[in-house]
Amino acid sequence: MKLMRLLAVAVVVLLVTSAPALAEDKANVATFYGAAVGAGLGAGLTIFGAALGFGKIGAAALESIARQPETAGRVQTAMLIIAALLEGATFFSLIVCILVAGQA
Repeated sequence: MKLMRLLAVAVVVLLVTSAPALAEDKANVATFYGAAVGAGLGAGLTIFGAALGFGKIGAAALESIARQPETAGRVQTAMLIIAALLEGATFFSLIVCILVAGQA
C-alpha cells in the first residue's frame, strides 16, 4: 500500500511540475503530454478491470454449473449477457481513452 501511495505521489508531482516547464519557450523545452499519459493509464486500468470482471463471471458460472448441472443453460445465457455488457462498457472506456490521447 505504501508503494502505491508513493507511486501516486510521484505521478502527481511529475504532472504538476511539468506545467511550469511548458510555460517557457517551446523551442528549448521537451514537451510532456499529461493527457496522453492519463489516457494510457486509463486504458490500462480499463483492461485490468475488465479482466477481473471476466474472471469473476467465469468463476461464478463454473461454480454454479458444477453445483447444479441442470441449470447450465440458464447460467450460460446469463453469463454471456453479463459478459457482453461488460465488454461494451470496456470498449466504450477504451474509445474514450483513445479520443483523449488524440486530443493531446
